[in-house]
Amino acid sequence: MSDKNAIVAVIGAGGKMGTRITNNLVKCNEYELKLCETSPRKIEEIEAKGLQISEMNETVKSSDVVILAVPDTAIGNVSKQIVPNMKPGAVLLTLDPAAAYAGLLHTREDITSIVAHPCHPSVFGKYLTEEEHADFFGGIAAEQDVVIAKYSGDEDKFNVGQEVVRNMYAPVGEIHRITVKDMAILEPTLAEVITCMIGTVFKESLEETVKKGVPEKAAKAMLYGHIQIALSVALKGTNPFSDAAMIAIDYGKEAIIKSDWKRVFNDEELDKVVGKMLKLEQPVNR
Repeated sequence: MSDKNAIVAVIGAGGKMGTRITNNLVKCNEYELKLCETSPRKIEEIEAKGLQISEMNETVKSSDVVILAVPDTAIGNVSKQIVPNMKPGAVLLTLDPAAAYAGLLHTREDITSIVAHPCHPSVFGKYLTEEEHADFFGGIAAEQDVVIAKYSGDEDKFNVGQEVVRNMYAPVGEIHRITVKDMAILEPTLAEVITCMIGTVFKESLEETVKKGVPEKAAKAMLYGHIQIALSVALKGTNPFSDAAMIAIDYGKEAIIKSDWKRVFNDEELDKVVGKMLKLEQPVNR
């Protein structure tokens, strides 16, 4: 390894996110990659790719960047174990904002802590190849944006971490720098409480339509096409909804949506959902 190569450790390298970012980071010649995993099955999967597993405690001591690719519920305990062993000036990188927002991310004054999360390829993206079209999650072929926030630490080290983020989520379009609270509003509130919830309602609505006797292929064709129309009209303003459609939309809001639904954007509701996600016995205390 040359002196310019940064040592990047991935903790939880065999998990869903750990595997995705590892697949990208192994392509970066500027990094010496260290992979840490505890699951015997996942260790076998990593070694089957010709990659080596490193011992976590020793790896953390020498790493310039430590990526915690572990579940939100584990970040508090894992960071408490890892951060004391990190070398001064190192970067701690987490992939979700919940633990940082709740104040559970362990850190030190002499390290820089960053949270970075992928936006995933846009429904309005320009995809030219079959591989791009098939990359719904991102990190393989389709370009995606990323949101990033500094939780604590040094600005120069933030830039080091940001470059790792660009490589591990590649191909990346724009990196949007925001705050940890901004990121928590984006996910879980905007992305999961609302958008992913509506996605499950689409699925349940399709099932109910088929139960009423509508052929499934016809129901899917109508639903999938109208998802595109609804998003393009509502979000892009490509064409106005018809007067009759607006009557149906208003009826749907009355019948399905609670009138005070926007309360999920209130701080106390954000604290509540983050607490539930992290399985905390006590409310979030920021």
